[in-house]
Amino acid sequence: MQYIGIQTQQSRNNIRSLILLCLFPCLVVGLVLLFCYLLVIFSAEESYEVQGIRDMTMQLFIQITPYTIGGVLIWFIIAYFTNTAIINSATSSHSLSRKENKRVYNLVENLCMSQGMKMPKVNVIEDDSLNAFASGINERTYTVTLSRGIINKLNDEELNAVIAHELSHIRNHDVRLLIISIVFVGIFAMLAEIAMRTAFYSGGRSRNNKEGSGALILLIALVAAIGFLFSSLMRFAISRKREYLADAGAAEMTKMPWALASALRKISADPDIEAVTRDDVAQLFIEHPGKHVKGVFSGLSGLFATHPPIKKRIQVLEQF
Repeated sequence: MQYIGIQTQQSRNNIRSLILLCLFPCLVVGLVLLFCYLLVIFSAEESYEVQGIRDMTMQLFIQITPYTIGGVLIWFIIAYFTNTAIINSATSSHSLSRKENKRVYNLVENLCMSQGMKMPKVNVIEDDSLNAFASGINERTYTVTLSRGIINKLNDEELNAVIAHELSHIRNHDVRLLIISIVFVGIFAMLAEIAMRTAFYSGGRSRNNKEGSGALILLIALVAAIGFLFSSLMRFAISRKREYLADAGAAEMTKMPWALASALRKISADPDIEAVTRDDVAQLFIEHPGKHVKGVFSGLSGLFATHPPIKKRIQVLEQF
């Protein structure tokens, strides 16, 4: 595998992640336009000409778009500012005091001082498995969360590397980016439901044709599925690239890439946190706390994976 320097890797991943994130609003607009076109096609009179259908499509698009953008914006604001409480509840995490574990606090504090960062909050999940994640959208809410198992089972160098990985996510604003992408996927799910309801109540009324109405609902469902599929693929791609970037950042902070490689080997043996049942929250962890698909469909499952394979991450770390 060809060696890639830290700065080069950071630059490439930042550009790719920005491109992927910019595709979300473009996809929303494109799907709304396609939805309007299909709705007009199946509800307009058969005598309408192509130009008439286009005009009706654009008129409906102009009418629907402000409401769509308004709904998306409201959804985004609510989800964006309540994410911390949602994540804490979904992981059953609680704050870890300095008196309770000075070792962890010293490791976090020393790394933050070396990088000129404000120290984030430190939370713990009472689970014997090994995992960790970073969360928050600003300095007031930034948090590093560690499982009890990862605190107890890693040595100081390995735990230091894991904490550095999570601090890299914070430093590079990865958690903010991932939270935004998670929110967008939720928005597509909402839009898909709205599209289905609209198609059900509007489809085929002018032609009074049940067959046409059924075809409209099928096509709208297909459009919604395509939107959700592509938004999910983009979200997962952002997550995978950001994991490589955070690994590189940890190696840069600690000057011990082998320590993170060793930690990842131990984490991969037991990453499953029982309290985590939501996949959107699970993707925040250093290793996805879920089962991996093996066999014939393993290649296809890689498209939907939120994390790159541990072996590949370790190979990259061993290049430094």
